[in-house]
Amino acid sequence: MEESEKKELLNNLAKRIKELRSKKEVTQENALNDTGIHFGRIEQANRDISFTTLFKICQYFQISPKDFFTKDFD
Repeated sequence: MEESEKKELLNNLAKRIKELRSKKEVTQENALNDTGIHFGRIEQANRDISFTTLFKICQYFQISPKDFFTKDFD
């Protein structure tokens, strides 16, 4: 995978997580306290996350991984 493709995927990941967090109306700090996941780092699109972290994020937002990828990941 080229670096530009990786950056685009990370940007899409960041955008989707920020959208879900905003929709739930929680701050990055509250999300960190609730999950132990540093959302700020992810939302900066500089950090690739593991599958288990993604799964934990989906649980937190009460969506399936399939639903997570319904937007921005064509």
